[in-house]
Amino acid sequence: MQSTANTEHDAWWSAGETPRKPKIAIIGLGYVGLPLALSFVEGGAEVVGLDVDTRKVDALLEGRSYLGTLDDAPVQAAMATGRLRPTSSAAAVAGADAFILCVPTPLTRQREPDMRFIHAAIRSISRYVGAGALVCLESTTYPGTTREVVAELIAQRTGLRPGADFCVAFSPEREDPGNAHFGTRTIPKLVGGMTARCTRRALSLYRVGIDNVVPVSSPEIAEMAKIFENVFRMVNIGLVNELKVACQRFSEGGVDIDVHEVIDAAATKPFGYMRFFPGPGLGGHCIPIDPYYLSWRAREFDAKTRLLEIAGEINAEMPRYVVERLIRGLSRQQKALYGSHLLVVGVAYKDDIDDVRESPALKIIRLLREGGAEVHYHDPHVEALSVADQAVPALADLNADSLADFDAVLLTARHRRVDYEPVLEHAPLIIDTRNIVGRDAVDPERLVKA
Repeated sequence: MQSTANTEHDAWWSAGETPRKPKIAIIGLGYVGLPLALSFVEGGAEVVGLDVDTRKVDALLEGRSYLGTLDDAPVQAAMATGRLRPTSSAAAVAGADAFILCVPTPLTRQREPDMRFIHAAIRSISRYVGAGALVCLESTTYPGTTREVVAELIAQRTGLRPGADFCVAFSPEREDPGNAHFGTRTIPKLVGGMTARCTRRALSLYRVGIDNVVPVSSPEIAEMAKIFENVFRMVNIGLVNELKVACQRFSEGGVDIDVHEVIDAAATKPFGYMRFFPGPGLGGHCIPIDPYYLSWRAREFDAKTRLLEIAGEINAEMPRYVVERLIRGLSRQQKALYGSHLLVVGVAYKDDIDDVRESPALKIIRLLREGGAEVHYHDPHVEALSVADQAVPALADLNADSLADFDAVLLTARHRRVDYEPVLEHAPLIIDTRNIVGRDAVDPERLVKA
């Protein structure tokens, strides 16, 4: 497989015309669509950003970012070019050379693929997809979606033939919010088209905004590659979470083993090992959800995904395990979960961001409330929080006076903006799920690793 970095643009969108940059319609301006739009604008393209959320559109028109990991400056720079047009009107995408779908792909309550956002996006744009257009799906989904859902639905609504009259491709998003080393432009981009021509056109398009575009032989290869990336992480996190539980059981039995020291020791091997860290469970838009797209589709072909499912079960149990460790810690101090006052520090699903989607902290808060505890939270990135449609009170500052009201503090994210020293000094009990507290930093009777 060869990279296509630094190759000449094949501007199929202006064939026979005066050379021009493409007009791109991006459907969905969330954590994937907005950074992608900015990258294309930076490359000189004209971008129409379509989103049903008028608050997002209004924010962009005012030069404001609504993503916690994206500053206002890139938005203002893009708007100043006149080549970024945010809108909630589908008619604005008329005349686009390419349509890129960046919409959510959640699971139903039965853990089956929820395609309603993809269907809605196709309904909104299909009348504007003309002969020669390119349609790309970026939303993570099961292998076969691009060909069997996107291409077929557009064909049914337009009468055009996919792969012949219009091109279709899959190019999975690989966003990593908060990553200071890789951004939309510098993360290598996979592209797989329904035909070789579709792939070439998608490659040419993405080269406008992405430094390194990598072709694969089909949409299904690209779809499975994205799923595999997330399955790989899910399984390894499940493995290290299981190791964490085992090490804690060893320690309780008199054989003291610190899982984090084990991880550091193993990492001295310069080959055949990759470092993963345990935590309170999985969170975010990808890892807790995407692997189940694979297991759902695999059942259709009588293929087993046992390792994936076991890892999912291990990770799903981590919030409950954290609560169990808390209960044991409270018991050592002759306290019960029922009626206790608890503080959860860090409710975003990962460090230094404001995204709480699928955050294990939310599951922990729900379990604590079900057990009769009163729960507050502290997170400088999250201004307001609701769990099960009930608001969670926020604690503005961590200090001796504010911490005096709590029986225990649970550390569920490691934010650089949080000063943990007051917790170490004043919390009567600390439940550390992120290895924030050194084993010798506080009295062992006040510290529970979870």
